[in-house]
Parts: sequence; structure tokens; C-alpha cells
Amino acid sequence: MLSIPVKPRLWHRGAALAAAALMLAACSSSSSSSSSSSTGSSSQSASTSNSKHLTIAYLSFAVENSYDAPMLAAAQAVASDNNATLKVFDANNSPQTQYSQLQDVITSGQYNGIILQPIFGTGLIPLVQQAVAKGIKVVNMDQVLGPNYATDAPQVSGLAANVMFVPTEIGTKLGNMVVQACQSKNLNPCNVGYLYDIKASALDVAISGAFNKAIATDPGVKVVAQGQSFFSPTEGLTAVQNMLQANANLNLIVGSDQGIEGGVQAVAAKHLTGKVILVGYGASAAALSGVASGAWYGDVAQAPASEGRLAVLAMIKALRNGQDSGGIDPVAQLPNNGIVTKANVSQFTAEWPG
Repeated sequence: MLSIPVKPRLWHRGAALAAAALMLAACSSSSSSSSSSSTGSSSQSASTSNSKHLTIAYLSFAVENSYDAPMLAAAQAVASDNNATLKVFDANNSPQTQYSQLQDVITSGQYNGIILQPIFGTGLIPLVQQAVAKGIKVVNMDQVLGPNYATDAPQVSGLAANVMFVPTEIGTKLGNMVVQACQSKNLNPCNVGYLYDIKASALDVAISGAFNKAIATDPGVKVVAQGQSFFSPTEGLTAVQNMLQANANLNLIVGSDQGIEGGVQAVAAKHLTGKVILVGYGASAAALSGVASGAWYGDVAQAPASEGRLAVLAMIKALRNGQDSGGIDPVAQLPNNGIVTKANVSQFTAEWPG
């Protein structure tokens, strides 16, 4: 996550994952996270040698997604600053379309590099290996390209960079924040409603698994209700309404920002604003506004525009200098390791609307 219409730009993110959910569910891994590296520069220019024009294929899973649009805009700005052109391929939420697009890009011989935002990452690995074998630089971005959801380290040999958030780290941060929120209100037991985005997806399996481990440190914190938001405020509204109807003693709702946006409406309709704690992840404009006002307890940051910027910088570095960048965590330089609270929310800037 009534009659509020689903906004297409918000629905696309969930639809893309839903299309691959059953394939992804078997790919989750509980391996421990590796340490991440950085690009080593915050500059828009990755090299002083920009004489050769570069053509880079940019494979997006949904260009009109409100989360993806700022990612692409930032990527295009960096490309322009570095004498490079991005050719955008929009899979429009279809794993099959993206597979065909990647095949065509590789066989065309027209591209110096490929930036890939995978829908079904494990299914694209053989094609990525083909690209690398042909000398095409590949940067993975935003989603996991491999079976391990607990690391940002490249999982395909020869990958020029892997720019992404670590799903298990999101789950751990969410869990720790929920424990802190419950303790701050002296709630024991603290009854939690957990909003999956797409419960069957490997992404949600990884996030929820890490979340459950984190809240296990406090036996008083218990998940007593579950729902799915499909990255949509409308679906989140319905899911939270159902949770509140079945659990009158619910103390806290946690989920992605889009689901919590719907949860805000459900809580208000029950006259429970300020009584039911809200915790999200995404650092959207809606979330930062909610945290600043006190309507949301806190949020775990994501930064899609930074992902687009860092992905292109890493690609330029690989093409111009022959330097691979390894794993890049886009929230590594954010305040408080990307954990947003009312005390520090003014230090964060939203990179997408929600």
C-alpha cells in the first residue's frame, strides 16, 4: 500500500515487481552484507578527458514511475556534463520486454555502456555476462542483480559498478526504528501492523526478514497484523483500514512511504492520528513532511536521484579511465546513515514526491 483513484505513476513501481514476484521469491538470500565503496567524488564530472562522445543505453523498468523519473533526470544531467548521450529504453514494467531490450542493445554494437535497472535481476545475468564478455561496460542500478539481497557488492563478474540500496539494511533500520518508537511511548506490548509492498517478492522477503530479526531484540514488539500496499497509497489505505478494523489495539504501522501515505488517511478516519505511530521508508516529499510535522515518527531514506547521478558517474569513470567502482551505497553520505527523525529531518532533501 475507498474511492480514491490509483495514480498510475505510483502504481508502476509495484506493478513491475508484481510481474516478477513469483520468479523473485525463490532468489532471496540471507548472506551477510559486504562493505560498500563510494565513487570517490561528488562532482558531476567523472573525468577530465571528455573528448570522445559516449553512447550509453539506459534500461529503466518504468520511466513514468514517480520514483524513477528523478533518477533518469539526474542521470541525463550527468551524462550531458560528460559528453555522453543516454538512449533510454523503457520496459514499462515488463520483464520480458526488458530482456528483449537488453538483447537488442548488446547485439546492436552501438553502445559503449549499459546502465541497467532490472525488473527480474537473476534472469538478466546471462545477458549481462554476454555484454561484459563483448567489452561493454555495465553498471547495475537500484535493484538487485543476483541472488543475494544482503549486499551491494557486484554479483556478476566484470560489473563496472553496483549502485543500490541493500534491502536487508532497510529492514534492519526499519526494525530498529520501530523498537525505538515503541520504547519511546512505553508500549509493552507494542502491536505492529506490517505493510508489505508485494509479499511474494524476494525484495519484500529480504526486507521483512531483516525487520523481524531487528524487532526480536524487544519481546514486547510484536507484528499482529499484515497487509500489502503494492507501492500505492490507495492500496495502503485499504490495507490499513482492514488492519485497524481487525485489531483495535494496533499501536504502530510500518511500510514503504506510498503505503504509509494511505495509512495516514486510514488512521485519520478512525480519529487515531497521534495515537497510532507511523514509520516509513523512502524519504519521499510526503514522508519528510510527515516526519517534520510529527505525524510520522520517522523514515528510512532512499535517494533515487542520487542513484541516477552515481550510476552515470561510475559509468563515465569506467569508460574513460577503465576504473570499476564496485558497490556504491547512495545513502552512505546522508545524515545519521539515512535514518530520518524529527530532530534531523531538516538535513534531508526529498528526491521524489512519494
